[in-house]
Amino acid sequence: MASRRVASLLRRFAITSASRHPAPIHSQSPLPFLLLPLPSATAESPSSAHLGLSLPNPLFSSRLFSSASGPSNIVLIQSGDQLTDALKKAQDDKVPAIFYFTAVWCGPCRVIAPFIEEMSHKFLHVTTYKVDIDQEGLGSILSSLQIHSVPTFQFFHNGKKATEVVGADKKQLEETFKSLYKQE
Repeated sequence: MASRRVASLLRRFAITSASRHPAPIHSQSPLPFLLLPLPSATAESPSSAHLGLSLPNPLFSSRLFSSASGPSNIVLIQSGDQLTDALKKAQDDKVPAIFYFTAVWCGPCRVIAPFIEEMSHKFLHVTTYKVDIDQEGLGSILSSLQIHSVPTFQFFHNGKKATEVVGADKKQLEETFKSLYKQE
């Protein structure tokens, strides 16, 4: 029964392997969106085969960002030790840094990601540390940094946390970049 209902909903939203994109959602639809869990998916081996779909999944891309517009200075943090080291470097070496706290499941995080990449191209002297809050071993560090929602951006300047931006507010982020760091 459940599999017939899922199949019916998939047909209704015109998700096909040929189009590779879901059709627009119409206002008369009783369901505004359809969330299908991918319990067996990992960053290395996404799996939507159990749904009978072959949709591209940008969340499980092997590349962090494209390099179409040149180099960027984004570093992916994958452990508590890496985060501790990056924080220590930003404070002790007084290097300009941004800590971008995100999550794979966070819609606003995915929306703001291209903008953060763009800013990393403009401000190459500023290291952006991208931290997936769901990585194992980060709980106590995130708690001490008072990270309660994503996306959260902590801006470090002259060895200290200068400011924090919570949310995917492009205008506020751009103003913060420009006020703290000179563009190169």
